[in-house]
Amino acid sequence: MKKSLATVMITSLLTTLVTFFLAARYLPESRYFNNSTPQSTTPVFYTGNGNTTVNAVAPVDFQPAAESSVKAVVHIKTTTKGRTVTAQDPMDDFFGFFGPRQYYLPPQMGSGSGVVISPDGYIVTNNHVVANTQSVTVTFNDRYTTTARLIGTDPSTDIALLKVDEKDLPYMEFGNSDDVHLGQWVLAVGYPLTLDATVTAGIVSAKSRSIGINRTQSSNAIESFIQTDAAVNPGNSGGALVSTNGQLIGINSAIASPTGSYAGYSYAIPANIVRKVVNDLKQYGSVQRGYLGVQYLDRKNASQEQLSSLGLDRNDGVYVYDVAPNLGAAKAGLKKGDFITQINGVAVRTEPELLEQIARYKPGDNIAVTYVRDGRAYHTTVELKNINGTTAVLKEEAPAALLGATFRPLTAAERQKTGVSAGVMVTELGNGPLSQQTNMRKGFVITSINDTPVKSLADLQQIVGSANGPLQLAGFYPGYKGMYYYGVNP
Repeated sequence: MKKSLATVMITSLLTTLVTFFLAARYLPESRYFNNSTPQSTTPVFYTGNGNTTVNAVAPVDFQPAAESSVKAVVHIKTTTKGRTVTAQDPMDDFFGFFGPRQYYLPPQMGSGSGVVISPDGYIVTNNHVVANTQSVTVTFNDRYTTTARLIGTDPSTDIALLKVDEKDLPYMEFGNSDDVHLGQWVLAVGYPLTLDATVTAGIVSAKSRSIGINRTQSSNAIESFIQTDAAVNPGNSGGALVSTNGQLIGINSAIASPTGSYAGYSYAIPANIVRKVVNDLKQYGSVQRGYLGVQYLDRKNASQEQLSSLGLDRNDGVYVYDVAPNLGAAKAGLKKGDFITQINGVAVRTEPELLEQIARYKPGDNIAVTYVRDGRAYHTTVELKNINGTTAVLKEEAPAALLGATFRPLTAAERQKTGVSAGVMVTELGNGPLSQQTNMRKGFVITSINDTPVKSLADLQQIVGSANGPLQLAGFYPGYKGMYYYGVNP
């Protein structure tokens, strides 16, 4: 047995040696036994749909963009007044023993970031950074500190414009946010967590993203954020989102986080929206915003039954849920059930994309709209209107001193949707009697005061101005059933 096993092993060894000898003698040189690396002419592809050749690119150098942008990004510090508020103690509500009590709120300090956008001292930041503040100071990268004055704000887009009396300042040029693409490297520059100027890097992970945060400060919120994974923390608000060539492509505004600190995603307002808002605030003191005159149905919030019944699962574009009569869209022929697919030749697939395009224009501008009806594409031209259904320039909505709050009339679309003929909406509660003596929330629609109808801002001013005693405000909250009543002593 041992002899047979040895014979088999010797035979196998000889066969292997003969095979290697013949392969080395008569076959071409094999790359598996060659220490050199041959040049391959075969294209390299990522696995996916299509045959897209991937070319290697040089590493991105962030240094020039980072060094230039930090000089134009400033640290903003704010102070709010101390104030007395009237509130009901929860225990008093339970036992019913006492009425409302007064509490003193001491002055509050806040901070954020801003971007110098012109050498003569205009600075853009977020509305929520400077809202309801008494004073604003700005500290530059070289530690120089000065006072800034507020030129104007736009809660709908969360933009505010400041001005300092300085000249020849380092500033940042606007880039074209339409040219921003998924996967593109970007820098976030600001003053997070009370630190000095800080630069972080990431990529664009999404565009035209809506997260609903601006609805907390405006009933006409416009959101079409650039989403990135660049680290952004409290204090970064109002800072710059910068391309690798050093241009301003967005204003950092929000983060998605379960804790309040950075957890992976940050959101910036596109530069093209910021530029339009800033120009309006400079020229008019308020934003001249154009409206199509249609109501949209957001696919993201629609049920599967709605998607199927309305054909949203088979069509691209923004579904027109309703059209306000006598406004631009109705006059141009748009109807309920249409799908808006392009604005001035730019494709729009979602409501945020549509709002972003419309936000660039003002009342009186004519825009080209492409829409689909019954499977066929149509083209029309729509004249945009302002919130009152005209093309006139609108100034500030109402004096902020009126009950300490600001107001605006309902739009034609809002009147149609809520089924009321007139009313005045509370846009900001401020620090006056409404916020101190009631638990009223923004968005409340006043329809009468002391049983006298309120049809306009003029009615509101006349009734409040001539009042000699307490006021009872009656109205409703859009989307909620029933009437609400608030008592206030101005």
